[in-house]
Amino acid sequence: MIFSQLWRRRSRALALAAGILVAATSFTLLTSTVTTSQARTTGIVEDSSRSAYDVLVRPAGSQTAVERDRGLVEPNFLSGIFGGITLDQYRHIKSLAGIETAAPVANIGYLMVEGTVPVDVSAFRDSKVPRQLLRLTPKVKAGLGSYPVAGQYVYLTREPIVTDATWGDNNPWPDLQQEKVNGRRYSVCWFYNMDKSGLKTDFLGEKLPQPMFDWNDDPKSVFSLDPRSNMTCVPGDGKATAEVPVKFPVLLSAIDPAAEDELVGLSDTVTSGRTLTARDRPVWAPDPWEDPKSVESERGHHYQVPVVLSSRALTAGTLSATVKRLDVGDPGTLPAKLSSPKAHDFVNGLQGTAVGTVTADLKTGFRSITDAGAWFETLNYWTVGPVHYRSTEDGLAVQTRPAQPPGIWQYNSNTPDMYVPEENAGTQFRTVTGHAATVCGSFKTCDRQDSGRAPDPLVRVVGRYDPTKLRGFSALSRVPLETYQPPQVTGADAAGRAALNDRPLRPDRNLGGYLSPPPTMLTTIDSISALTHSRRKPTAQDTAPVSAIRIRVEGVTGVDPTSRARVNSVAGQIRAAYPKLQVDVTVGSSPAPQTIVLPSDIKVTERWVAKGVALRILRAVDTKSAVLFVLVLVVCGLFLGQAALASVRSRRTEIGALRCMGWSTPEVLRLILGELAAIGLGAGALGALIAYGLGALLGLPGSAAKAAVVLPVALLLALTAGLLPAWRATRLGPLDAVTPPVTPTRRAVPVRSVTGLALRNLLRTPGRTVLGAAGLALGVAAFTVLLCLTLAFRGEVAGSLLGNAVVAQARTADYVSVALSLLLGAAGAVDVLVLSQRERAADLAVLNATGWSHREIARLTLYEGAGLALLGGLTGAVVGLTAVLAIGQGILAGRLSTVIGAALLATLAAVGLVCGVLSVPIRAMSRIAPAHLLARD
Repeated sequence: MIFSQLWRRRSRALALAAGILVAATSFTLLTSTVTTSQARTTGIVEDSSRSAYDVLVRPAGSQTAVERDRGLVEPNFLSGIFGGITLDQYRHIKSLAGIETAAPVANIGYLMVEGTVPVDVSAFRDSKVPRQLLRLTPKVKAGLGSYPVAGQYVYLTREPIVTDATWGDNNPWPDLQQEKVNGRRYSVCWFYNMDKSGLKTDFLGEKLPQPMFDWNDDPKSVFSLDPRSNMTCVPGDGKATAEVPVKFPVLLSAIDPAAEDELVGLSDTVTSGRTLTARDRPVWAPDPWEDPKSVESERGHHYQVPVVLSSRALTAGTLSATVKRLDVGDPGTLPAKLSSPKAHDFVNGLQGTAVGTVTADLKTGFRSITDAGAWFETLNYWTVGPVHYRSTEDGLAVQTRPAQPPGIWQYNSNTPDMYVPEENAGTQFRTVTGHAATVCGSFKTCDRQDSGRAPDPLVRVVGRYDPTKLRGFSALSRVPLETYQPPQVTGADAAGRAALNDRPLRPDRNLGGYLSPPPTMLTTIDSISALTHSRRKPTAQDTAPVSAIRIRVEGVTGVDPTSRARVNSVAGQIRAAYPKLQVDVTVGSSPAPQTIVLPSDIKVTERWVAKGVALRILRAVDTKSAVLFVLVLVVCGLFLGQAALASVRSRRTEIGALRCMGWSTPEVLRLILGELAAIGLGAGALGALIAYGLGALLGLPGSAAKAAVVLPVALLLALTAGLLPAWRATRLGPLDAVTPPVTPTRRAVPVRSVTGLALRNLLRTPGRTVLGAAGLALGVAAFTVLLCLTLAFRGEVAGSLLGNAVVAQARTADYVSVALSLLLGAAGAVDVLVLSQRERAADLAVLNATGWSHREIARLTLYEGAGLALLGGLTGAVVGLTAVLAIGQGILAGRLSTVIGAALLATLAAVGLVCGVLSVPIRAMSRIAPAHLLARD
């Protein structure tokens, strides 16, 4: 009986089977795609969730309001923290259970390291004259500013230039270069570089022993240009190079070499010399600049602090200069004029002709520093404070500060530090504090005003290292709080990129600038006191020198529950021991770009760090995937239930005849469910084959296993969808089933248009209209909910590099889910409309026979379909928005217009789809003569 019924009504059975086939196959493939996407997303998170360290410990009060409110950590924050954690606290934290590595960083301060930038001017040499002078008028372009640089001169002569060797190997005046002319020596560079005053006698009238001592007056300002002017003397016809003196601020920080090596592989980055070891500590030794042949007791002594220095400049800047060839008159008189006390005024007063421009990168000056064995004094170093922000609609606006007080650049003798980088005259964002050294001479014990303090040490470079060779981590999780990485800042919009010339904004040499260079010079923890105790004024660094502790926890592999428990246990121990310290869990963090508004409304993007990104992603992925499964399954089931209900309704007369012939309620129930089961089995078998082929084609893992699921899914969907229709069929009495339903007559309302008749037809059978609209409403509602969940997922996850990568991976499954839910909802509505048209075939034939054209009948059907689609679509949009509001607050925040627009667009797409599908049965009906349709009725 079941198979005969299926064969007799094979078109309807095939249609229902096609629906089951599409629903079951699509659901299985979709869930497979979602599962694969979820697994891929989880894999990305697991692989990228760990950076160099898992827990960051900072001093009390180091967390800014922006960090606290937004769950962020400021990038490169170490450059603004100088002490706050004691060594005892560090040692106790290091001894806690579960800690694999505890790496401290103690920022001491910025030293000024001197170098020279070579500028090639060979192209401007006049080969026809024996002696000539070139003047360079340079400026430095760094960050967002341009700063004038003191004029530079190049003296070119074909005669040899020698250095006075009177003082032997320990010549204290290596700049005393002398040109030999006819057996006479002229100190051609001394007077301009070292004795600009031009004085011949001192204040007592005594003759000054020139050129032996520097009698220059102190500059009026640290940024006075004239005292910075320099002359380079170049003999012969070789390469002509101007040597421009420059200074670089380098952040000196103390580390534990063993811990740093475990954390980032510091020992693998050495380019010359050697790396630091645990045995490195200050040594009291003779002054390296004094004559080693002198008696030991007569030589000055200093504490010597071992350091390693970066081989790369971590500040950026470009020097460009206009070159003029000066009119010197008779070239033969130049040596005498340059070796005169009046050389300064003579050279500065010369006129010239511009012959071109030259450029040089400031980093070449940093490379001029001796690779190993170099010594630096610590007469002064500087510490800087943090940058302050205020939140605006455009992002985080940076607050500027007034110019730094001139006194911070002075030594104890009130002498300004020469060659303070020109950028320090620019806009200030940080407080800068100078720390002058004691005046203990060469004694271990200080007295008078420095009693109880220590002498200032010398810094000795034992090796150079390349920070770009440090051990790398995933770009998606690399926390930009690393000790040696400069911050990454780019233009946030077209104006910002234009202001930066489409280049990243890098730290410059402005200590009070927005971006500070990270640690460049490293020493050991044992060297801290030799540096901090050598300052005249005690600071907090004396007792609490450590700026941060980076902790790697034992047994952590990612953000799995076990790893999270271990990290939280360590963080909890630290908080319990020292409640005032700032403890941040950084495992699972990711760079989160923030828009920063600089002066002149220049917007840039800076990679701050969002904490706990990986954990939020995993939770959001699990929630979204579960909701996708449920919603798509519900839409599939409702679509099939609607199709089965329509199929049973079309067999109303047949079922009534069976009841009149004595069929019982259970027999009718078994008949209908048996037919649906047979259709489900056939559709499931075919769907399994299709699913296997598509899975293999799309490269989905486990295609065979997932294809085998199609058969039970199809059977379950068919039986579940048929329960309600079968139950309703058994509720009909024999006479009710065979008697056509009659609607009570009401007062006639004239209809004067096709649109009006379409509306009346929809209102005449409200149950059928509601049934037809319900399928589409569910589809649009599911679309709206899925769209909101997708937006909420992206809002929850995006905003960091790791989150953006996850969104890109999960996007396809979201879109397929949304499209499937909408298509199945529209298919259910079309099915009801097609069945309704077939049931009203006689009515349409009467209209056709009484003069209605085929075009008018087609318009009538299309208007009914459009009205049904609009009703279902708009209802579904309202239901979907209501459901989203019930799911959780904040999902629609800032996205309401987007969601409403998308829901309306989905409604219009459903209208177009319904009308397009209806055109097929309309054309088929138009080919049947009205007489035939009336004869059937």
